[in-house]
Amino acid sequence: MPSPRGALPPLRQTLILSTCKSRPQPHLPTSLSLSPPIPFSIPLLSPYPLSQTPSRPSSSNSRWKSRQSSDFFARTAKVQGLKSRAAFKLLEIDSRYHIFKPRQTVVDLGYAPGSWSQVALERTKPNGRIVGIDLIPAQPPKGVSTIQGNFLSPAVQGVVKRFLVEGRGKHESKAESEGEGEEGGEEVRPSYIEMERQAVKEEVAAEEVVAEGDVKGKDMRLVDVVLSDMSEPWPQTHGFSVNSLSNPYRRLMNTSGIAFKDHAGSMDLCRAALSFASDTLKTGGHFVCKFYQGAEDKAFENLLKKMFAKVHREKPESSRSESREAFFVALRRKASVTLNGVEST
Repeated sequence: MPSPRGALPPLRQTLILSTCKSRPQPHLPTSLSLSPPIPFSIPLLSPYPLSQTPSRPSSSNSRWKSRQSSDFFARTAKVQGLKSRAAFKLLEIDSRYHIFKPRQTVVDLGYAPGSWSQVALERTKPNGRIVGIDLIPAQPPKGVSTIQGNFLSPAVQGVVKRFLVEGRGKHESKAESEGEGEEGGEEVRPSYIEMERQAVKEEVAAEEVVAEGDVKGKDMRLVDVVLSDMSEPWPQTHGFSVNSLSNPYRRLMNTSGIAFKDHAGSMDLCRAALSFASDTLKTGGHFVCKFYQGAEDKAFENLLKKMFAKVHREKPESSRSESREAFFVALRRKASVTLNGVEST
C-alpha cells in the first residue's frame, strides 16, 4: 500500500528517530555510531554517519614547510644557531672577495632577522661595529646595534648617520683601551673624572663633525662596508587591523612573485642603498646589495663601475636555483667619486 502524501519513507523515518535517541543501529558497527547526535537541522541522507576530518594547512604553507625541512642550508643554519639560511650567501661572498676585516664598521640595511649581521660581527672581530636598520622589529644578535625605521625615509637616514658619528669616538676609545689592556697584560680602568672629560670631548667632536658633514659631505664617511638585503614590500590591500611582529605588509623583505614588479622594486632599493653608501662609505670601502635580475640591472652595474674599482655579479650556491635573486659586489670605492657626480655626467 503506498504511503500517504507527506509521510517519510520508512528508512528515512527510522534514521531520524535513531538520531534523536542517540543510539547506534543494531546492524551497524559500534565504531560508526553517532556521538554526539547530529543536530535536527542537518538532513541525514545516508545510513552511515558523517566523518569529521581535522582541518589541514594550506597547500602553500605545506610546500614551504616541506621545502624548509628538506633544505640543506636551512637545516645547517638551525644547527649552527644562525638566524636564517641567508647567512651562507654572505659567507660565500666573503670567502671569495674578502670584504670583511677586523675592527670594521658595517651597516646592514634590511638586517632582519639578523643572519647577515651575525656573519659581519663574527668576521670583524675584534672590535667590529655592526649597525642594522629594518622596518620591522626583530631581536638583534648580541653585539649588534639596530635601528627600527623605514630606511627610505630621509629622517631615518639622518638618525643612522648621526648614530654613526656619535658612536665613533666611543668605539675608537674602547678599541684603544682594549688594545692597551691586551699589550700590558692587565686592564687599565680610567677614573670617574677622566670618563666625564672623555664623554664631553666625544659629544663636542660629534656635534662638530655633524655640522661640518652637512656642509662638506666628507666627514660622514665612517663606514667600511654597506650591506643591503632589502626587497620591495608588498602593497597593503587588506589586513590593516593586523598588528603583529610578522605582518608581511610592514617589512622590506617580501616579494610579490611578479618578476617585473620585484625587479623594479629591487632596483629602487639598490639605488637608495647606493645613495646612502655614497654619503657614508670610506674610500676603499665595499658595497654589497641584493637585486632581482631584469632589464634595468645592467644600467645599475655601469653606475657601480664608475664608483668602485671592481664590480662583480654573484649568484651564491646557497641561493635557490629557481630564485631570480643575485648580488652586486662592489669593491674598493674610488676616492673622489660620488653618486650625484656620476649621475650628472
